[in-house]
Amino acid sequence: MKARIYQPAKHAMQSGTANTRQWVLEFEPELAKKVDPLMGWTGSADMRGQIRMKFDSQESAEAYASRNGLPYEVKAVHKKKRHIQAYADNFK
Repeated sequence: MKARIYQPAKHAMQSGTANTRQWVLEFEPELAKKVDPLMGWTGSADMRGQIRMKFDSQESAEAYASRNGLPYEVKAVHKKKRHIQAYADNFK
């Protein structure tokens, strides 16, 4: 059971960066998901797949994982390069 620590990226329908400042600790799935033969729903017996903890900083997420003896990996943060230009630059 390994934990992933990452900072979520904004999705395409989101213009601001409101939900991207926190760090998330999630567990990798231990068991594969299976389809229920009667209803056709997808499910799993892995209860840790439902846990998603949010932290204010990467250090606090790493401290929680090491304090509880969880092996973890930290995903690198991709910083977006902003190209700032004025509206008048479109007509040069």
